Amino acid sequence: MANSALLVMDVQRAVVALAGDDCLPRLRRAIDGARAAGVPVIHVVLGLRPGHPELSPRNRAVSAAARAGLFTEGEPGTEIHPDVAPQPGDVVVTKRRGSAFSGSDLDVVLRAFDVDRLVLAGIATSGVVLHTLCQANDLDYGLTVLADACADLDPEVHRVLIGKLFPQWADVLTVEEWRERAAGARAE
Repeated sequence: MANSALLVMDVQRAVVALAGDDCLPRLRRAIDGARAAGVPVIHVVLGLRPGHPELSPRNRAVSAAARAGLFTEGEPGTEIHPDVAPQPGDVVVTKRRGSAFSGSDLDVVLRAFDVDRLVLAGIATSGVVLHTLCQANDLDYGLTVLADACADLDPEVHRVLIGKLFPQWADVLTVEEWRERAAGARAE
């Protein structure tokens, strides 16, 4: 687990309200496991400035979310869900698009922690998890996806991504499998 970081992505109140809170207990277990193993916990949130000057209407997904009133900084629903709220020592990164890297200082934070392996969790599997996985793969990070700490509005899309696409680029584990590996690495 050395040189790893856990990314907890887009677990914001409004997102959880849409996708449901089924994965929150597992996300909490992943966060607790990361802290116990000394793995940095980085919360990633989507935040747009009032008026959305950084948003092109050609970006369908983010534009639709913004029109629905989601993700404007300071608005209700944009804060991190209290069940997985950051604690002292955690880092919060604000992104402007789908990937955790897009429009954020995530790369700077990861370099400061000397991270070369990312553990991905969050909502939605077909949104931030997919976008971040693709970009992180292109940036040569080692990758793990916590299958049961991700959720999507469409369970079938989640199933296909977790079962067929993500294993091509990442280790796909449950939270408990990952915690066992983290505990084993800590014991070595």
